[in-house]
Amino acid sequence: MKNKNIVVVDDDPGIVDSLEVMLEFAGYTITSFSKGSDLFSFLARGSADLILLDIWLSGEDGKEICQLLRCSPATQNIPVIMLSASRDLEKTAKEAGATEFLAKPFEMDVLLQKIELLTSEGTI
Repeated sequence: MKNKNIVVVDDDPGIVDSLEVMLEFAGYTITSFSKGSDLFSFLARGSADLILLDIWLSGEDGKEICQLLRCSPATQNIPVIMLSASRDLEKTAKEAGATEFLAKPFEMDVLLQKIELLTSEGTI
């Protein structure tokens, strides 16, 4: 077991279900939310080794959520991989403070490689 906690924030239940199954199979512990406010409530009492964050959430802006994560000393060093159905938003994601960006649909192997790299010892 990898014993790393990955938090998924996406309002698409199909994406969340797929990520949960694949990441749990790969040995990660998964916590998922459909709203950014739930993420912040969780982080106030728990921790994450990495956050997968959708750029466009219903009624919320993932870029703003990422910027808030970067502004807080408690969360500024948590790697964030931003996800979007638009390939044109990579620059926007990076400007918001994302560590990495993946356009949907993405290859699960690519995601797993990025997660492994970002959660390996010494990078957090």
